[in-house]
Amino acid sequence: MILPIVAYGDPILKKDCEEIDENYKDLKQLISDMFETMYKAKGVGLAAPQIGKNIRLFIVDGSPFAEDEDGEDDPRAEGIEDFKKVFINPIIEEEEGKEWPFQEGCLSIPKIRENVSRKPNITVSYYDENWVLKEESYSGYAARIFQHEYDHIEGVLFTDYLGPLKRKMIQKKLNNISSGEIDIDYKMRFPKKTRK
Repeated sequence: MILPIVAYGDPILKKDCEEIDENYKDLKQLISDMFETMYKAKGVGLAAPQIGKNIRLFIVDGSPFAEDEDGEDDPRAEGIEDFKKVFINPIIEEEEGKEWPFQEGCLSIPKIRENVSRKPNITVSYYDENWVLKEESYSGYAARIFQHEYDHIEGVLFTDYLGPLKRKMIQKKLNNISSGEIDIDYKMRFPKKTRK
């Protein structure tokens, strides 16, 4: 089932999410719905707060980066075509390397892309969809996708990394997104949309 994606301005996007356990109701169905929703919106990641759930869960599929012409010869894209995972209660254990900028976007903030600098190498621990505890290391695009989605469950948006001037420049666009004054081709839930 395709779920509406929560738009910028909704308070749930600024909340620190809660851990879940194996008894979380209908988890397999939720994960399936999240993948369906993400693919419909042509995203590479989707976090639970983006569909209105205040829990530490997100999904990723980096394969669109592998299909991108720019990514073909980019060493940061190595292994990205197989980066399809479910992350439950994840923790970033370590981040290292020299920060690199990259234009990020977000399904909750459509049609805005801005440079965000992140460290290129991370080590993380998490539970997969079968509740197997894992520790893995990612680099390049995979690390960036993880970091972006991880921020969501910490109540952080990519726009929070922008300087005051850049944020001022995009504030009207952000207000329009919150009010639903944007043309998009996937279902969204807008916090400030006026009822008619």
